[in-house]
Amino acid sequence: MAHKRSAVVENAREIGLLASPARIEIVDTLEALGTAVTVAELAARLGRPADGLYYHLRQLAAGGLIEQHDDSDGRRYRTRTRGGDRLRLRYRPGAGANARAVRDVAGSMLRVAERDFARALADPDTVVEGPQRELWVSRGKGWVTAAELAEINRLLGRLRDLLQRPRANQDGKLITISWVLAPLEPKPARRGGKRRRAPAAR
Repeated sequence: MAHKRSAVVENAREIGLLASPARIEIVDTLEALGTAVTVAELAARLGRPADGLYYHLRQLAAGGLIEQHDDSDGRRYRTRTRGGDRLRLRYRPGAGANARAVRDVAGSMLRVAERDFARALADPDTVVEGPQRELWVSRGKGWVTAAELAEINRLLGRLRDLLQRPRANQDGKLITISWVLAPLEPKPARRGGKRRRAPAAR
């Protein structure tokens, strides 16, 4: 039996395997299910043809991000982690290969989020108000203290924990949440509220 492997992914080549919306969805679904599934079962969960998944599954398995098992029922795939743990990317900010790979994965995640949002927005039965609201896009920007930043991270961690419990029996509603937390470089204030024009050439 395969032993539990680290949930932390730091190698740029491994991170780069996730720079594909299809592979992100495969890993997300395997982690949400928390059990080994066949390609047919995975395809049914994703709403995709099974033939289109084999290439991505082979790449993910070869890269060590998921595990492949053969049993009497055929070939099955599962996350490389156990007990509800999820893969986590370790960031190495700067100009190195790790940072470039993480940036590419972030872009893929945002593309998946945009597609998910558009699909839900096109469904007239999607709930958009009240305590059972299931569709929401927003952006916030503001100054925070160190304590407030710590509280933001605690709340995001709690949100992640709520979604990271594998539920193979699929009770409740399946949702996805994407977010980006990033520091901004404040722009210098303009003097007098208006930018001065450069003198005209003579």
